[in-house]
Amino acid sequence: MQPVVTVGLDGSPESLAAARWAADEAEKRRLTLRLLHAWPLLAPEPMHASSEVDQNYWAKRLVHAARAELQARHPGLTIVGSLVADDARKALLQAASESEMMVLGSRGLETVESYFLGDVSMPVVARAERPVVLVRAETPVEGAHPALVSRVVVALKLHGTSDDLLDFAFHTAAARQVPLVAVHGRSVPLHARVPWGVDHDATEQMTRDAQKELSTALRPWREKYPQVDVADSIRLASPAKTVVQAAEGAALLVVGRRAHRHGVAPHLGPIAHAAIHHGRCPVAVVPHD
Repeated sequence: MQPVVTVGLDGSPESLAAARWAADEAEKRRLTLRLLHAWPLLAPEPMHASSEVDQNYWAKRLVHAARAELQARHPGLTIVGSLVADDARKALLQAASESEMMVLGSRGLETVESYFLGDVSMPVVARAERPVVLVRAETPVEGAHPALVSRVVVALKLHGTSDDLLDFAFHTAAARQVPLVAVHGRSVPLHARVPWGVDHDATEQMTRDAQKELSTALRPWREKYPQVDVADSIRLASPAKTVVQAAEGAALLVVGRRAHRHGVAPHLGPIAHAAIHHGRCPVAVVPHD
């Protein structure tokens, strides 16, 4: 199967925003876009049936309408529709394993009503073998400076390997031809706190150590993607808060999660949770070792 970007469709404003984002990304990456609608009650495809008796009429209409809109916006993009008679979670996980990335709609902390949200999207994000991007229905912040919107932000913990995370972030920035900002947040430990605030010598040493680690982690990727303008940011604050603040107005926030290990229940860490629930821009969750 040729490489694809897959988007889950349910007709909600969030899933349609996700489809538009996915089409743009597929075009930049020169990949095929697959529009997936999964519903276990889809009937077998009839040989000849009018819209009045075709039980799949509305499912087909949903995919057809989205495809027509996206094709008009991206006339050179290859777009395929896919109706799957299966449980949505199972269908999305299977599709994610076959795709370069999966794209879903997201409502953050708002009321969960969409078919792909809550019961479906979070387990997909936690279990998918490939990156999953969550997109809200909101447009970019009005009046935001173009330099802020046109950047990719990647959150790094600086312990353990993060090659898959950095590869995705650099590849995305290169495909979009935008700068990449690598962000690391580190809480100030108790031993560095004093009655009147913080021990500046200790915090300066922490910053230098973190800067050295971050530079080391980024060095091979700067060499692999010399066309990408890379900046870094070290903040002595809650990592989750740091990431959400740094991504304000960005084109994409990239965060990682530990890949699922046998015998361990899949879960999302605090940074990924904060990004998904509080970040206003699209969020890519990338599994890594």
